[in-house]
Amino acid sequence: MASDTHTWTLFEREIATFDRDPANATAQLKLAFKDPAIIPALCAVMTGSQNSQIRQSAAVMLRMRVKKHWKKISPDHRESLKAVVLQAFQQETEHTVRHSLSQLSAVMVKHETPDRWPALFTLLNQSTKSNNPMDRQVGLLLLSKVVESNPEPFKPHYRQLLQLFGTVLQDLDNPTAMYYSILTLTAMTAYTGTEEMNLMRSLIPTLIIALRHLIKADQDQASEAMEVFDELMESEVSIMVPHITEIVHFCLEVSADKTLTDSLRVKALSCIAFLIRLKSKTVLKQKLLNPILQTVFPVLSAAPPPGEEDPEDEENSNEDDTDNESPKHFAAQVIDTMALHMPPEKLFHQLMPLTQACLASDNPYERKAGLMCLAVLAEGCADHIRTKMLSSMLQTVCQSLSDSNQVVRSAGLFALGQFAEHLQPEVSKYCAELMPLLLGYMSALNQAKIGHVTKAFYALENFLENLGSEIEPYLPTLMETMLSALSNAENLKLKELAVSAIGAIANAAKEKLVPYFLPVIESLKGFLTDTRDEMRSLQTQALDTLSVLARTIGKEVFSPLAAECVQLGLNLTNAIDDPDLRRCTYSLFSAVSTVSPDCLNPHLTAITTIMLLSLKSTEGVTAHLEEDKTFVLLDDDDDDEAQGDTILDEEGTDNVDPDIAGFSVENAYIDEKEDTCDALGEIAFNTGAAFQPFLESSFQQVYELRDFPHEDVRRAAFVAMGQFCRAQHKVWQENPTEADHQALQKLLGVVLPSFLEAVHSERERQVVMGVLEAMNAVLKACQGEALQSPGRLQEISQAIRDVLKKKTVCQDGGGDEADDEEQQAEYDAMLQEFAGEGIPLLASAVPAETFQPYLNELLPLIMNKAKLSYTVADRSFSVGTLGEILQSLVNVSGGRACAGKLSNQLLPVLVAGVRDSDSEVRNNSVFALGALAQAAGPLVARDYPMMLSLFSNLLSKEQDRRVIDNLCAALCRMIMSNMDGVPLEQVFPALLARLPLKEDMEENKTVYSCLAMLYSQNPALVLSQIKPIVSASSHVLGTKDLDTETQNTLVMLLRDVAQRHSKEFEVAMKSLPAEQKMKLTGAVSQS
Repeated sequence: MASDTHTWTLFEREIATFDRDPANATAQLKLAFKDPAIIPALCAVMTGSQNSQIRQSAAVMLRMRVKKHWKKISPDHRESLKAVVLQAFQQETEHTVRHSLSQLSAVMVKHETPDRWPALFTLLNQSTKSNNPMDRQVGLLLLSKVVESNPEPFKPHYRQLLQLFGTVLQDLDNPTAMYYSILTLTAMTAYTGTEEMNLMRSLIPTLIIALRHLIKADQDQASEAMEVFDELMESEVSIMVPHITEIVHFCLEVSADKTLTDSLRVKALSCIAFLIRLKSKTVLKQKLLNPILQTVFPVLSAAPPPGEEDPEDEENSNEDDTDNESPKHFAAQVIDTMALHMPPEKLFHQLMPLTQACLASDNPYERKAGLMCLAVLAEGCADHIRTKMLSSMLQTVCQSLSDSNQVVRSAGLFALGQFAEHLQPEVSKYCAELMPLLLGYMSALNQAKIGHVTKAFYALENFLENLGSEIEPYLPTLMETMLSALSNAENLKLKELAVSAIGAIANAAKEKLVPYFLPVIESLKGFLTDTRDEMRSLQTQALDTLSVLARTIGKEVFSPLAAECVQLGLNLTNAIDDPDLRRCTYSLFSAVSTVSPDCLNPHLTAITTIMLLSLKSTEGVTAHLEEDKTFVLLDDDDDDEAQGDTILDEEGTDNVDPDIAGFSVENAYIDEKEDTCDALGEIAFNTGAAFQPFLESSFQQVYELRDFPHEDVRRAAFVAMGQFCRAQHKVWQENPTEADHQALQKLLGVVLPSFLEAVHSERERQVVMGVLEAMNAVLKACQGEALQSPGRLQEISQAIRDVLKKKTVCQDGGGDEADDEEQQAEYDAMLQEFAGEGIPLLASAVPAETFQPYLNELLPLIMNKAKLSYTVADRSFSVGTLGEILQSLVNVSGGRACAGKLSNQLLPVLVAGVRDSDSEVRNNSVFALGALAQAAGPLVARDYPMMLSLFSNLLSKEQDRRVIDNLCAALCRMIMSNMDGVPLEQVFPALLARLPLKEDMEENKTVYSCLAMLYSQNPALVLSQIKPIVSASSHVLGTKDLDTETQNTLVMLLRDVAQRHSKEFEVAMKSLPAEQKMKLTGAVSQS
């Protein structure tokens, strides 16, 4: 590729000027870039200049040219270019220039696959096998860049490469060569096939030794090289399993070494957490839990350097700041991951002694570590803590709130907030002890530091949110505190905290907040119309709280404001470009759609347009460019082919740009996409027919996010897809046209297969839970319509069975470890519960004989969990699901015969459940027996005496009100299903003596339907008990405890008794207190 000396000398001068002063030299260089002779000139400079910086700049500029305009380069020039680059690479002595040349080669490999560039292979072969350590290092640099840029075409050579790495990784005196080998290995991992697996597996011990040496030589390189473990876990964790003990011990060594950089220690800790997530059973089996805890605890309890604080304890720390990349933060994540992925019994046995030692320590940072540990256990081990340890753990946390050290008090508040969020409903029962403590914190608001106040608000909010009507006595004090902060506080952060707390209070108080509604709304409006930048965070919170008010304060109160809220939201999204603000605006729109969907209809075009833009947007995705940004100034996009050459591989997808070292997505944009999906689904459902013109485009955009890299977005996309199906079904039901029916079937035909695919192959358990929940909602709404497609019933049943048998990817299905069936992480059990909830929904959607073969396969898997060796949650789920299945059979064709056939199998399980030590298991078993009697009717008549004796026995000693309520309902179901099988003279008075129901108000429907039936068939019996009947009725009439239909049934019954048997009725009324007497008289006398 010849070029005259004069041209390139001039050009060399231009580049030298550019290196000194890029902004001024850019214009001349841009002009030169348009000249076809640019490539030979740059090649000449790259090989001939005496100045290494100029040679490097020439290589970078060449790369930009090649990357954008490869197709415009003539074949001859391409061949010459390939030769020149390799020649330059061989003669180059400066590392920085070699690095740029290797990147240039990588771009060329992208266009010119390796098989069309044999000289490259020859050079790689010679250099990587050279006896000269420097040549090997340089060859491995080139290899790492070309393989990273396009790993797939190198597949035929993977075996050979792995053998090469086996040798290089033992060259411990050449750490840089090891570093490049590990980078290449990392790039190859995702593409390795089964034939390379054994070779890769055998490399692991060598790899660990190499990393140890690399850490001594260069910690930054070692930190990057450790990503090989992440890549192996992502794509082929089975390679690591045989060496899991060595890997964990190596990572523990690194984590514990305080002389190493935070970045390295964090890599090691996150590797341990990732392994626990993927292979918790192996970690337990290899007895690695104790060594991990022994290393993690000292990291978690380390004091910060003298004169410093932990990031979360700094006064100006931001609660939402997720960039806390400290070893301490990741040590807590390791324990959090254990809680989510290990059986609580096994974890607590080894963890609690360490935690208790920390809590009893004189060192405040050890006490803080103990509290942090309790805090992160709350989510993953909620059932275990709620049922076995809540009182003692709460006592510990409450004591910490009066610790002399603020660091410890802050950790205590965090733990209390976590308990309040995850340990419901039990934790709310400690309201009387906890509320005075929290209100004490609130009274000293202005004196305390805002960082500490933020933690107090976190605990208070989480506690208030779930209090329900228990909040009433505290409401005046709470609202006085919050309204005062809104109007008086100078500090915007304090106002923001108060606005957020009002949202939590509204969730509990609901319509009891009406007296405070106006002042709250006035404040929120003031914040939302103030356009100053510093108001942004407060505005986001105000929108959130407004959404909560829309959902809780009551339709009558909020509806007049609905239209104004929509307009306010649209104005904000038009005026301010901020992902958090948009996200909260969309949530406000969806909240308004629950109260006043008509207000959204005129704005749906505008609303869906901005929401779909949020889904499409790649904003917030940052590419990490390897090159100095100055060269981007030369990017000449203003010529005829603005986009340059788009590089497409065979599948037609864009390949990765070799300049880009990676991508990161800001959390705010991930949250925006997630909340947009949630809001779109809800708006589509609530606005119904008005949303039809936007359904297809919305669906299309959401459907594309089912493969999004972040799991929260994938989960939200699947949930929204389910909402769209339900929305289409509702439209078709309201207006049953053939076109709407076909649209529904088309939608279901896309959505259900994608749900089933995700259940089997999605790796994140949380996503699969979301998919199962969405599929259950679709089955519940669409029933038989969802099962029209041939084979669909079988596919869904199979998916449920696979989850119950732990055969899916997210359950480490097909794992090689024997599974401890009865002990598993609580979230693994929860996943199976979501699957099990689908069984009664299928049972109610098709005739019993159609579902029977699938039910026969699924029932043993559910019944198995009722054994005493399983946890309370498992036993409760098992008998609860059996009850729901039987309830479903009541209303389907062939249901009675099916229930009759199952009775012999189910009775022993349910009878044992009625005798269980746990009240929830007893409750669900009683419900299931009643459902069996209702479904099978006379077919279980022979079992009535045994069931009645069991119930009579339980009724005489049961203390739990919910169980008593369900006993009453079960007896009623037995009566309605087979009256002759029940000795009413004894049973009926005993039943009435337990009324009114106290906790399970839904069963009022069953009880009063039974009364009405008895009155029509055996009026004398009812009349003989009219006094307790009138008394029980006076408690429920005119309350929310009865639905409208049941109210009417009861009123008709009482009216009839009052007319036909006025004397007996009046006697019964006399014994009532005056207020109830008036209420009942009013109800009966209204015509």
